[in-house]
Amino acid sequence: MGLNIEPRIEEISKKKLIGNRLVMSLSGDRTKELWQGFMTRRKEIGNPVTTNLISMQVYDRLLSFSEFNDTTQFEKWAVVEVEDYKDLPSGMETYTLLGGLYAVFVHKGLPSSFPGTAQYIYGEWLPKSDYELDHREHFEIMGDKYRNNDLNSEEEVWVPIKRKN
Repeated sequence: MGLNIEPRIEEISKKKLIGNRLVMSLSGDRTKELWQGFMTRRKEIGNPVTTNLISMQVYDRLLSFSEFNDTTQFEKWAVVEVEDYKDLPSGMETYTLLGGLYAVFVHKGLPSSFPGTAQYIYGEWLPKSDYELDHREHFEIMGDKYRNNDLNSEEEVWVPIKRKN
């Protein structure tokens, strides 16, 4: 995949999120289970800010690209951004994304081609950029152009960064 895209660099403020989470790894992928459970109950969340869906990964420590492998455990969240936590459906959880500086890439195509996008971001763009990975949440926003398992699908990949010293 000839991915030669410059990301946009964006500073975001904190976001209030509601949704579900599961602990998983790439080899023990439970993404489908997570999203199926979330989507059946999504309408119970009464105060979404947008119709966007957010897939978020939370790691317990800062990992280098070379350290991350198929068995690395992380929390994956299926969430939407909300105005406040007043209407919390039972069994769902809140999460406050602190915000900060992000490099935002657009992944086009099928989920199966995502490893190529990740290789470009972490293996090519990041080492050559003025930034390094920061220990905060990674997330993808699936907005209007997102289509499940569609070649023309687009989603935004938000990578937490900070300026290199």
